Amino acid sequence: MSQSADPEAPSTPATAVLTAAGIAFRAIQTAIPGSPEESARLQGIPLGSLLRSILVRRAADDYLFVLVPGGRRFDWPKLRAHLGTNRMSLPDKEEARAETGYERGAITPLGARRAWPVILDASAAALEMVAVGGGARGLNVHLAPADLIRATGAEVVDITVPEEPAAGV
Repeated sequence: MSQSADPEAPSTPATAVLTAAGIAFRAIQTAIPGSPEESARLQGIPLGSLLRSILVRRAADDYLFVLVPGGRRFDWPKLRAHLGTNRMSLPDKEEARAETGYERGAITPLGARRAWPVILDASAAALEMVAVGGGARGLNVHLAPADLIRATGAEVVDITVPEEPAAGV
């Protein structure tokens, strides 16, 4: 059921989870990109189909994954209101690695060390395909949003706003 566009793409806990669940996906291995825009270009997909997996700390030993489409950023007030909390922060790279088992740049809720809750931005749910980290730098898996939701138990919530263009652009 799974297929790989790159036979050299590594097997990771993320791809193993999808395979075990019988979820169709396509593994895409690229050079390590320097930006979301470069990653989307290397994968041949629209920027909005590329999901960044962001680990957010609600409290000590309480985290969640927020999946944010390229070209958008998550809105702290929307997320705090949805979760009913005023305090959240982003863990540093060592803490994120300890909680997920993945290096920054390869973090994904798929096959993470602990199954923290997942929130997928509503703007991604209607897309035909999304790309999410595959558990190694430069590795992404392409799959239907409904399959990502099924694999992660993601809650679909409007928690992003468009990114503002960089100054001078």
